[in-house]
Amino acid sequence: MTACCFAFGALQGQSIRIHPTSTVAYPEPVVDGNSPGVWVDGTLRVYTSTGDPLGMTGADLFNLRPSAPPVIAPGNHYPIWIESAWRDEDGNIYAWYHHEPGGVCPGNGLTAPKIGALVSTDGGATFTDLGIILATGDPLNCDAENGFFAGGHGDFSVILDQERRYFYFLFGNYSGPPVHQGVAIARMPFENRANPVGFISKYYVGAWTEPGIGGLVTPIFPVAVSWERSDTNALWGPAIHWNTYLKRYIVVLNHACCKPEWPQEGIYLSVTADLADPGLWSTPIRIVDARSIDFSPAFYPQIFGTGPGETDTLVGKYARLYVKGISNWDIEFFGADEPGGLPLIPDPPEPPEGPPERDRTEHVGHSGGSMIRARPNHHQR
Repeated sequence: MTACCFAFGALQGQSIRIHPTSTVAYPEPVVDGNSPGVWVDGTLRVYTSTGDPLGMTGADLFNLRPSAPPVIAPGNHYPIWIESAWRDEDGNIYAWYHHEPGGVCPGNGLTAPKIGALVSTDGGATFTDLGIILATGDPLNCDAENGFFAGGHGDFSVILDQERRYFYFLFGNYSGPPVHQGVAIARMPFENRANPVGFISKYYVGAWTEPGIGGLVTPIFPVAVSWERSDTNALWGPAIHWNTYLKRYIVVLNHACCKPEWPQEGIYLSVTADLADPGLWSTPIRIVDARSIDFSPAFYPQIFGTGPGETDTLVGKYARLYVKGISNWDIEFFGADEPGGLPLIPDPPEPPEGPPERDRTEHVGHSGGSMIRARPNHHQR
């Protein structure tokens, strides 16, 4: 049996159940991106951002209160959205941010986001900016019609693999020809976390060979319709976690389709057993229809663990699903030997009569729902 078939066979039978429950919301009124959490001396610290990073702390996910916003120095990469964080065994907190530079397209306000790194040595109260680590190598298009971006890399999350060899970055690429656009992946050796600039490798045409700054990408979830168009059809905003119950990496994504302003069509989920082989990500399935969400814009899905020590990147059997900082849903995961809910890996379709010509995104749309991303005004999508 091939490595591919073995991996998907191991995933077959696992499932997820999502059901409505009482509302829990972050105490900050505006959530405009992924909201990472870390535990510091028994206290949960969660960050969110609006172009300025904000802080929340509490005894657990259900008792968060606003706290002092983190101070970042130097401040030359504002506006900043902290979208991922990880606490080291020595107490240092490494975090990563989305930055939207000004003046990219004079006259129309389009920007081209970049991704940078931070470190805190005082429990997350202050951070030192380590610099930009991911930037597009594709040309920008100031005539793009999506309303926000002329290109760039952004809207991302980061996770350390279970072998503690690499940090993996899942991010949106909004630049270049459609074959380059979509949710892409890069990685950084664990030992370079304190000096990351120049040590990121992007995945491109089957290998981790392209530099973080200026390199090209092959997306793991390609667009169906380019980000340069007003009717883009694409997945975006990946939020990844390691699921300790299923022993799998799980990512949830927005799907923008197919009108201006990135309207949300639904929330999608994909799973893999091995981050080092981007081809092993499962075909995304829709887990929430946007029509069932009673607020808008329904961006930034995130699964947050509710057990001791769990966060947005470490989740067990039970969790909460957040959308734009609001959770109206409980989640329960089921193993292959348990009766559960929605299969994480759909049953395979009947084999086609001829050679398949569909790409991953087309498979997704074919299986029930379009698959792609969404945003409000400014970075405030």
